Amino acid sequence: MAKKLLSLLVLTALSAGVQAATPPSTLVVAQSLDDIVSLDPAEANELSSIQTVPSLYQRLVQPDRDNPEKITPILAESWQADAASKTLTIKLKPDAKFASGNPLRPEDVIFSYTRAVTLNKSPAFILNVLGWEPDNIASQLKKVDDHTLQLHWTADVSPAVALNILSTPIASIVDEKLVAPNAKDNDFGNGWLKMHSAGSGAFKMRVYQPHQAIVLDANDSSPTGAPKLKNIIIKNVPDPASRRLLIQQGDADVARELGADQIAALQGKPGVNVLSIPSAEQNYLAFNVGNSANPLLKNPALWEAARWLVDYDGITKDLLKGQYFVHQSFLPVGLPGALENNPFKFDPAKAKEILAKAGIKDAHFTLDVENKPPFITIAQSMQASFAQGGVKIDLLPAAGSQVYARVRAKQHQAAIRLWIPDYFDAHSNASAFAWNDGKSSTVAGLNGWVIPQLNKETQAALAEPDAAKRLDLYKKMQEELQRSSPYVFVDQGKTQIVVRDNVKGYQQGLNADMVWYDRVTK
Repeated sequence: MAKKLLSLLVLTALSAGVQAATPPSTLVVAQSLDDIVSLDPAEANELSSIQTVPSLYQRLVQPDRDNPEKITPILAESWQADAASKTLTIKLKPDAKFASGNPLRPEDVIFSYTRAVTLNKSPAFILNVLGWEPDNIASQLKKVDDHTLQLHWTADVSPAVALNILSTPIASIVDEKLVAPNAKDNDFGNGWLKMHSAGSGAFKMRVYQPHQAIVLDANDSSPTGAPKLKNIIIKNVPDPASRRLLIQQGDADVARELGADQIAALQGKPGVNVLSIPSAEQNYLAFNVGNSANPLLKNPALWEAARWLVDYDGITKDLLKGQYFVHQSFLPVGLPGALENNPFKFDPAKAKEILAKAGIKDAHFTLDVENKPPFITIAQSMQASFAQGGVKIDLLPAAGSQVYARVRAKQHQAAIRLWIPDYFDAHSNASAFAWNDGKSSTVAGLNGWVIPQLNKETQAALAEPDAAKRLDLYKKMQEELQRSSPYVFVDQGKTQIVVRDNVKGYQQGLNADMVWYDRVTK
């Protein structure tokens, strides 16, 4: 009852009329939260949840804020790598503790990795790269003493790549003593952690009400230091125009996911600053080749024609007004090895020729899309441009969580999706788009695309010890997927965040989880 009353009070305050300013010790963030499925780090894999989890949880190691190619110790004090035995020996920070006050123990790390692999939720494929599976994970993790543990892996992966994998949100460390009593039906506390927190991050959960708000309180005992502000309120504001109004009149301190028109209207306005931040975010069209309801989706000629039916320049320059730029390969610019050529352009005549040669007539498919920019903007453009090539698209707009659910259930025919690397390594994207072992929820797996040769090439690149040769392998894979795959890579983002001019210290990096509120002041 107390929590319900608290939630009601918080949400009532957020719904109040125009204020002179937000509270001095509280950061109010306006964005859409409708895509969130869970805030359990073992399950969180949507943009809004991935942006939130780092405030609540920490990992043994994380990418350096200023140079993400460098791995920085967070809950680990130090580590020793043994490439031959595929082992990392980790020493934990002896004084580190969770927001609950419970000390960090090797058992917490073992519990966190075990539950993430065993639950096998959407992001589990990241840890599967190490060869960790539900039936072997127990034998891969060993406590050495009260502050030391040993991690072993079976896959042909170098220690450097292993550390990159352990720097991802799914490798967040949870407080076993707090989570275990809340487990039900062998769910490792997953049901409870969807809406509660048990981490060591700069903040801890006070209230989460789906589709309404997330309220975070400062964790002054965080191992990386207390945050500058006492509270964060992340308010769900689905309409971009409403987010613009809130930030402009001072009822929000930060506004995310504003459309191109809203950004343009705020440029140069008093009281606000527009931050333009490089992003690894990519938008792409995916055909579900495993959907038996529409056999056309399996035809490579449709994939080829689709590459010439996207109005890339119209989308990026005219509709999205420079918030995105054309990028047509699976590695984003900014990651080592990214291919930056863009061989395709809008050419409906060429697409018609390809379809006619393949004997394809009356081409049509349904397209699942989140009903918010930029996704719906891209989808509507595609509906019009594909029609010029004789291909009919029926749009199926829905809330983000519904689109995620349909894609994960493989119920879609095609979908406009967003992808951001899970860690700062080319394998993150290669394993998503090219790898499908038939059981992992990679992008290839969710779209039913299996190419054994690409599986071999993905593994070969992962195991290649020579850095230059490894990057060359990824360039060749990008060229293969550009030529023929059920994906059409459209663009790459430049994240634009609007902040009030009294907000200082906000940081955001190339990847979705590189969002830091702990140094923000007002």
